[in-house]
Amino acid sequence: MAKLYFYYASMNAGKSTTLLQADFNYRERGMRTLLFTAAIDDRAGAGRIASRIGLAAEAVAFDADTDLRLHVEREADHGPVHCVLVDEAQFLTAAQVDQLSAVADVLGIPVLAYGLRTDFRGELFVGSARLLALADALVEIKSVCRCGRKATMNLRVDAQGRAVAEGAQTEIGGNDRYIALCRRHFTEAVTMVA
Repeated sequence: MAKLYFYYASMNAGKSTTLLQADFNYRERGMRTLLFTAAIDDRAGAGRIASRIGLAAEAVAFDADTDLRLHVEREADHGPVHCVLVDEAQFLTAAQVDQLSAVADVLGIPVLAYGLRTDFRGELFVGSARLLALADALVEIKSVCRCGRKATMNLRVDAQGRAVAEGAQTEIGGNDRYIALCRRHFTEAVTMVA
């Protein structure tokens, strides 16, 4: 029976690297995969998943209007799809997570979704909230805070490296805009801004 998996972590924990490794493992065994990534995050180029360690792969860019189940069904008409992998899963809509659930439950194709659990304010993203509710398996990918504890929070910083506590939920960036911290150091940094 196929399952829906949600691999979540803070920024810079290696989510894209882990996704690309899973993709490689399927393809190495002659199995066909289908990769999706959020169109809003074009740092690696539109329709491309790239990790900081140099791995990369082409992917279908999705936005809020993309019907993921329909896309998978159309791809499956051209041959079996053995696994669906989704990067930047926090940007999925609740309806798209439902579509991915149907890919696993109805189409019988495993779905591996990778993304952030919370934003820079410590609040759940819509896609992450729905994945936490529906996923058959929740897997935390560990990252480390500067103090050595597990990093679970994403601190947004400005160009001078100062904590940012307000703004739009989505602002694309990497190490220049976000720092993965433990809850204690995240709370201290945000409290200093207020």
